[in-house]
Amino acid sequence: MTLTLSARWTPSQQEFDDFARVSGDDNPIHVDPEFSARTAFGRTVSHGMLIYSRLWGLLTAACPEAKQVHQAMMFPNPAFAGEEVELSIRGTVPGQVIMRAARVVDGAELLIGEAELA
Repeated sequence: MTLTLSARWTPSQQEFDDFARVSGDDNPIHVDPEFSARTAFGRTVSHGMLIYSRLWGLLTAACPEAKQVHQAMMFPNPAFAGEEVELSIRGTVPGQVIMRAARVVDGAELLIGEAELA
């Protein structure tokens, strides 16, 4: 099956907090606005795997039988609460898909990845 999927998502601080609670990754860069204000980012940033989980959810909604065999991804820029993100996936199942997440406001890539699917 050939896929071309896209969606928009606006992450929230509540999602960062909830993901930290579920994943155990409570690094203050994700959950502590006062700490994060003193960093180069100036505010909290999303967990990279939260972004990936949104992409994976988009894929499995369209193709529930997809099983991941391998993945590779990079997170070149941060995602911030309240800033809209464009999610996109293209490729084939089974086969390889290319995943991308980018900030809508400036086009900065947040996640660039690929996955091999069975």
